[in-house]
Amino acid sequence: MDVVSTVPIRLQLDNLTYRIGSAPILQGITTELPPAGIVGLIGPNGAGKSTLIRALIGLIRPSAGAVLLNGRPVTEIPERQRARFTAMMPQTPDIGFGFTVAEVVAMGRHPHLPRLRPLTDRCRTVIAEAMETTGIAHLAGRRTTELSGGERQRVFLARALAQEPRLLLLDEPIANLDIKYQLEILELIQKLQQKRRMLVIMAIHDLTWALRVCTHLLVLKQGRLVAAGPTSDVLTEELVEDVFGVRARLLLEATGELRLDVLAPL
Repeated sequence: MDVVSTVPIRLQLDNLTYRIGSAPILQGITTELPPAGIVGLIGPNGAGKSTLIRALIGLIRPSAGAVLLNGRPVTEIPERQRARFTAMMPQTPDIGFGFTVAEVVAMGRHPHLPRLRPLTDRCRTVIAEAMETTGIAHLAGRRTTELSGGERQRVFLARALAQEPRLLLLDEPIANLDIKYQLEILELIQKLQQKRRMLVIMAIHDLTWALRVCTHLLVLKQGRLVAAGPTSDVLTEELVEDVFGVRARLLLEATGELRLDVLAPL
């Protein structure tokens, strides 16, 4: 049975294991993710975050276990079908030499079209909405090679949105951006998730942003899942010390929001 974009997402990891040769990268991960929200994937460098992102969307085949999407192993869903309801923005998206912004965003419609068929009126509407939503409509005719880092991230986010995903995976979407663009991109992701009620899974290294933006967390250490659940329950001072090797303090602001202060390495 086909999985369509109107079906709520149920994403489960069942003993997910991935090795390269004899080296374990992901080790026996079992959990079920919420059907909607922003799930932050956190852990030290080398913990397996990017590998898990690739496994979740079916780009790599597990050595053992499975990623189940609505009860079906994601690697058994044909790629074009999968791309109609899942989308991924990698950490370093291919800029696409010579392509305009509008052309790059239009690539997100390819899974919805028969091969070699031109864009439909519906496709053009979805593309225009994706560019308008991400604030890049005025850049439609510009070459992607002429854009700033923050503008490029918006372009590739718009391409992902043009796929109309129920599941959106982002691998370090604010890496190498200055603080202004980090804030803009994360606020945009929050607004998009709330508007579309989709499940967003985002690898993120900055714990302060994770605390501020993510509704849930998955915490990896050496390829193992060491904690999972609502952000306020998972991100504790003890966890930061154990997983990241630093002392930290959680403070409650007057606004009611939590703030994480990193104090010193252990």
